[in-house]
Amino acid sequence: MDILYADEDILLCIKPARVLSTDEPGGLPDLIRQALDDPKADVRTVHRLDRVVSGLMVLARNPSAASRLSSQIREDRFQKTYLAVIHGSPSEASGTLRDLLIRDKARRMTMVASAPGKGVQEALLDYQVMNQRSGLSKVKIHLRTGRTHQIRVQFSSRGMPLVGERKYAVLEDPCEIALWSYQIGFFHPKTQQWLEFSQEPPDTYPWNAV
Repeated sequence: MDILYADEDILLCIKPARVLSTDEPGGLPDLIRQALDDPKADVRTVHRLDRVVSGLMVLARNPSAASRLSSQIREDRFQKTYLAVIHGSPSEASGTLRDLLIRDKARRMTMVASAPGKGVQEALLDYQVMNQRSGLSKVKIHLRTGRTHQIRVQFSSRGMPLVGERKYAVLEDPCEIALWSYQIGFFHPKTQQWLEFSQEPPDTYPWNAV
């Protein structure tokens, strides 16, 4: 485990791809306990990344910290910024994507809805194109809502699937999905100091191809 920061209240790490965010055998908290060599360590998930997604995550190390971080998330005071590599490019160098999304729990998929209705939620994100090369675009994404698979669905529905996408596009890219939790910002649960952490994605395909 790549642990970037830890104190008695929080822990920052890089979640690997194919690891669940939740506390179960082989999940991220379990791997952190192994890395700390403390099987009884209190490590609590307060936000999630899709199993296939990698990058920065903060975890709480006691009930009070978990409660205060969770409150920030509910109150939209917890900031999350992602990097992605997509096929194609948006028509504008920066902008906002707005959709109505509905979750099909049976199929474990999120879809764009044509009209408001039961279970339909608004999805908003802001994006900025960072680089373009060979039919690919690297984009920075600031989530304004946190719907399941939101980034993946909003770009795929516009014909710009993420490189490595296999649920919402039929691609044969030789890599994991190119979606990286790049930056998180929040108030420390004890000191209330504003903290920001960022981490660049690895120097591998497709990140080094754009």
